[in-house]
Amino acid sequence: MLNIVLVEPEIPNNTGNIGRLCVGTESRLHLVHPFGFVINDKNLKRSGLDYWVHLDVTEYQNLAEWTAQIPDKSRVFLMSSHAEKSYLDTEFQDGDWLVFGKESKGLGEEVLAQFANHLKIPMSNLIRSFNIANSVAFVIGEAKRQIMLK
Repeated sequence: MLNIVLVEPEIPNNTGNIGRLCVGTESRLHLVHPFGFVINDKNLKRSGLDYWVHLDVTEYQNLAEWTAQIPDKSRVFLMSSHAEKSYLDTEFQDGDWLVFGKESKGLGEEVLAQFANHLKIPMSNLIRSFNIANSVAFVIGEAKRQIMLK
């Protein structure tokens, strides 16, 4: 099972879509506060539809609470548009942690400094970033493909 981490998510529709993706891929969702919405927001539930009740989700009040319970920090992969290595050049394993930052700014320096594995999603120079829900889908898809081949 993959662990999908959203650090300070801001947009309920994105979080709802990612929650639905986690249910469909049998992944766990980890949400690190503060949020830009209330977890019972109608947009969150609309995006997650009736799948939200099946979601394996954990909330953390801050980064320290989340990082304290990670058993192997070498299996944490941070997604950043500033990284050099592509997620496509990474060997994923069951139980890995795939970490995504807030929609407006990505991951902050506090998070980036704690972990060595920084990955990017290759994209055209014509855009700054992909939508976070699409980004999560790209990376989960590749990780699940690799895990299923093992």
